[in-house]
Amino acid sequence: MKVVILCGGKGTRLSEETKLVPKPMVKIGNKPILTHIMNIYSNYGFRKFILALGYKHEIIEKYYKKNKKFEIKCVFTGENTMTGGRLLRLKKYFNKNENFMMTYGDGLTNQNLRSLLKSHIRNKSIATMTVVRPPVRFGEVKLRKNKIVKFKEKPQASEGWINGGFFVLNSKIFDFINGDSQMFEREPIEKLTARKELMAFKHSGFWQCMDTMRDKNLLNNLIKNKRAPWIT
Repeated sequence: MKVVILCGGKGTRLSEETKLVPKPMVKIGNKPILTHIMNIYSNYGFRKFILALGYKHEIIEKYYKKNKKFEIKCVFTGENTMTGGRLLRLKKYFNKNENFMMTYGDGLTNQNLRSLLKSHIRNKSIATMTVVRPPVRFGEVKLRKNKIVKFKEKPQASEGWINGGFFVLNSKIFDFINGDSQMFEREPIEKLTARKELMAFKHSGFWQCMDTMRDKNLLNNLIKNKRAPWIT
């Protein structure tokens, strides 16, 4: 099964790093986050990757040129193409009714990707989205008048699920995307939802995206302290 990784964005919220390298090449420990992501998939037997490249694409191409661990195809999908457009540009690499994995080049998880695939196949939907409860950034305080009656330091959100960025898709997804300017997370997802073709796979374990320097430092500290849940 093929795994698409969207690697083309400019990563402007991490500009301290992305002025020099594309976001997926920002290092966590001594490896780019992109290598960590491919290792997660590889641990579950998924080793065929299609990298949808854009901003500073030549850096990614050069770094993985001599790679022998994974089967990697680098595809330049435009400098300013949106996420849906990048995916649509890969249509020719898939057969009719073919299932494939998709994720972004900036998120780490310890979820069971085999279970995600089984869920997708069982539900027979066009798309299955991993949903997660985001970590709360600050301590949570419960008040009664002016008294603090409960305090919990940085708990996980108790309500609400968000897009965790790890998908299984059927090639029918390409019928829901119109051109380079379309974001996958907007019209295509909305259309799938309306047609009841988008299913959720709940993951309550570790999940963390790398949007900011704070996120990068958090992930690096986990590596440094040998507490990185995504490494097996």
